[in-house]
Amino acid sequence: MPHDPYKALYIHLPFCKHRCAYCDFATRAVDRDSPEIGEYIERLIVDIRRKAKEGELAAIETVYLGGGTPSYIGSKHLSNLLYTLGVSMDLTPDVECSMEANPESITPELIRDIYALGVNRLSIGVQSFDDGLLRTLDRVHDGARAEEAVRMAQERFENVSVDLMCGIPGQTPEMFLESLNKAVDLGVTHVSVYPLTIEEHTPFQKMVDKGQIDDVDEEQEALMMSMAPNVLVPAGFHRYEVASYAKEGYECKHNIAYWTGVPYLGLGLSAVTMTQNDARRMRVQDGEVVDDLNRRQMAAEDLMMKMRMCRGVSEEEVREAALLLPTVQETFRGLVRDNLVERKDGRFVPTFGGWLLGNELYGRIYELAP
Repeated sequence: MPHDPYKALYIHLPFCKHRCAYCDFATRAVDRDSPEIGEYIERLIVDIRRKAKEGELAAIETVYLGGGTPSYIGSKHLSNLLYTLGVSMDLTPDVECSMEANPESITPELIRDIYALGVNRLSIGVQSFDDGLLRTLDRVHDGARAEEAVRMAQERFENVSVDLMCGIPGQTPEMFLESLNKAVDLGVTHVSVYPLTIEEHTPFQKMVDKGQIDDVDEEQEALMMSMAPNVLVPAGFHRYEVASYAKEGYECKHNIAYWTGVPYLGLGLSAVTMTQNDARRMRVQDGEVVDDLNRRQMAAEDLMMKMRMCRGVSEEEVREAALLLPTVQETFRGLVRDNLVERKDGRFVPTFGGWLLGNELYGRIYELAP
């Protein structure tokens, strides 16, 4: 269908050294020398060149290499991929180009090569700086290696993000506080804080079922989530979306694109493409249509997604949405009444309680156009 230009590009690299016990993403552990990696990269290169020829990369403003563990596949494969991107689109310094990395696969050579080929933002999957908790999570690295990897990345990268996890079995608030303070002390520019979710059909779920580890304590998890701004905000960060804190100017543009209804192109295994025009929005994954929304559903989804952001939605946006969603203003009044949302400076913004009860907050908005 005729569509608005794609502004964001996601490339999925599904390979890992080791698949963590809590992971339910489209990933698999393979040997680093496996020909499967090279074959996959070659297919991606063909897809990138084809999309460039079709003009689909002309308006791209953010690129995100996720996984999996992109850093695991090494400089050779990443260099081939990034070189193809560089000659297929306008990969200037103004284009945010993020790559996920795990501490154990970060080396000075890798940092040098990906930086030279256009990556300008590195997101490191630290999860915790506590060795015991890392063992619980079935991670390959330890706390010292995580710290070393961050410092190594900072030799080239100005924009370094770390992921931290809360709600890990055996984790105390004091342990989480130590990891937050370590991230601040290291001078990173962005921190994402994720509550652990134990997904079905993962080794973690089987361990919970057998009583080998405790299930997530939601009260403790909420307490730790509430601790993050108390540490990060005084250190110069601001919370800009439900799980992320950034120093000024270091917000992840790619994440913001997802939450603000920007069309995005996904390449690789399980990657989702969102295509839209004024009347329709479609999401396609692995060749299958997984979402097909009309104008009313698009309006409801836009409001729901924007409520993941601290800035929420303006009262004007809600009034405009009422042209398609007649009960939207009543719904937002109800959200305010239930303390899931507050009115602030002409906007509806989520409360902390609203974020903790995200399923209810987002569900009530999305149900405006079932």
